[in-house]
Amino acid sequence: MNAIVLEREVCAQNYAPMPIMLSHGEGVWLTDVAGVRRLDMMSGYSAVSLGHGHPRILKVLNEQAKRLAVTSRAFHAEPLGPFLAKLCAVAGQEMALPMNTGAEAVETAIKAARRWGHKVKGIPDGRARIIVADNNFHGRTTTIVGFSSEASYRDGFGPFAPGFDSVPFGDAAAAEAAITPDTAAILIEPIQGEAGIVVPPDGYLAALRALCDRHDVLLILDEIQSGLGRTGRWFAHQHEGVTPDGLIVGKALGGGVYPVSAFLSSRRVMQLFGPGSHGSTFGGNALAAAIGHEALRVIEEERLVERSAELGAYMRERLTAMTGGLASEVRGRGLWIGVEIAEGAGDASEIVARLADAGVLTKETHERTIRFAPPLTISREELDWGLERCESVFATRER
Repeated sequence: MNAIVLEREVCAQNYAPMPIMLSHGEGVWLTDVAGVRRLDMMSGYSAVSLGHGHPRILKVLNEQAKRLAVTSRAFHAEPLGPFLAKLCAVAGQEMALPMNTGAEAVETAIKAARRWGHKVKGIPDGRARIIVADNNFHGRTTTIVGFSSEASYRDGFGPFAPGFDSVPFGDAAAAEAAITPDTAAILIEPIQGEAGIVVPPDGYLAALRALCDRHDVLLILDEIQSGLGRTGRWFAHQHEGVTPDGLIVGKALGGGVYPVSAFLSSRRVMQLFGPGSHGSTFGGNALAAAIGHEALRVIEEERLVERSAELGAYMRERLTAMTGGLASEVRGRGLWIGVEIAEGAGDASEIVARLADAGVLTKETHERTIRFAPPLTISREELDWGLERCESVFATRER
């Protein structure tokens, strides 16, 4: 039986993957079972920011797995402390709570905000509220989809947890107007990824920081996709020089081989977690800690943040020039760019399919936007190879 047919028979159809059966990956390249090699311009939604099979990550993976992998947090494991110390230093935060997936880290942030709101700010238990942004994407748990503005994410999954107020993304005045005495936190993505690499107006994050200070509200930023070099800074909020009260990281932290995430904050917030208040069987295991620590060192020592800034500016300029009337907007920061297809200029999914045929793998979102997010390890030559094929596809598009 064909492998794709078999997968459709036994796997729930919660995804609609392209009809390409991948066999192996190396660096920025993915090869299918027929031997066709294509350039990865998606990076697993930033999870593969270090490329496929980075030799340093694989070395640590193998060495640590042979020594010690999973014991649960019932015992101490040697790699965890050094990993979290490095992560806190990079993020400018005091403490971290390790988890596995991005959604788990977001759930951790929500719990931290609610407990801080009750224990510190004095909000009555069960009444804490969190302000979020329209068109957000923070994960797929029932709590998180409950405050999504995407109908398909919510359909049939209620009832949903109360306590969330959604306001327009990029509108600090709307966020301030939504604050009440029961507001514990504002939770946003500094750049909205799933919405189409939507960059807010300059000064937005600084304005949120100021209003959170005025109203004694926590500013929590979800940098699961935008963090760890993706936007040309370690974190997207650094473009505005703000420091959040809470930071959510994941994806690239696992080096492309293992799920690693964390919620970071100050000691005054983290000390509210005591034994039994939160946990995860796999969160912070020795293998995850060793991989996460090495991922941070690779990003730093290979200067991938700087490469993202330099090549990202170049890539955005090239895409802007070549898309012409095809795109209504080309936006993004670093190696994270969204090309929004103009009305009447074609369907984004059809263009994505033609790009795949030409040797470039990417993905559309919300029907009109094509996302480009190559591994941060990509070279100028490899990027040019991909951009030349993009240019060919855009030049021959059907009107």
